[in-house]
Amino acid sequence: MFKTKVLLITLFIISGCTKVDSEDNLLNKKNPVGEYGELKKESQLSTFQELFKMPQNFIGKEVSLKGMITEVCPMRGCWINVKDEVNDFQIRVKVTDGKIVFPLSGVGNRVLVEGEFSKLNFSEDQAKQWKIHLAQEKGETLNPDSIIIKDSDLVEYRIIGKGVEIYPS
Repeated sequence: MFKTKVLLITLFIISGCTKVDSEDNLLNKKNPVGEYGELKKESQLSTFQELFKMPQNFIGKEVSLKGMITEVCPMRGCWINVKDEVNDFQIRVKVTDGKIVFPLSGVGNRVLVEGEFSKLNFSEDQAKQWKIHLAQEKGETLNPDSIIIKDSDLVEYRIIGKGVEIYPS
């Protein structure tokens, strides 16, 4: 009887010590291949050219897009930049912090993205603050007085990611 109780208590303690992946562990995951979030794989694929040629037709709509990961948020893995493999088009895929964490090792891999196409409009001050924030995520410091804002800095198209699949490159 005593041995059974000790065994049950030991099993209970061990089961409570299972390793849970922290955001940091996920961010530094060696093999990024796999699914992140909830993929439906039902949407017709859009092309970067379609999205950027007539963005107003896609704002607020679910889109599906394939490309190559060029950058991952170095702080929390909460966004990836995805580049068209044919043209120079690039889009940021932003996810809810902590809900999906993209590993830094995802850079250079192919990706299928599903989510809502959206447009952010920035004032000049907001655009400066955004540039400062992105630099801080990379451990860099920008002098606000040295930042030059172009018209293209005042708008950002992005996908609010709901599901992503990373493939081997």
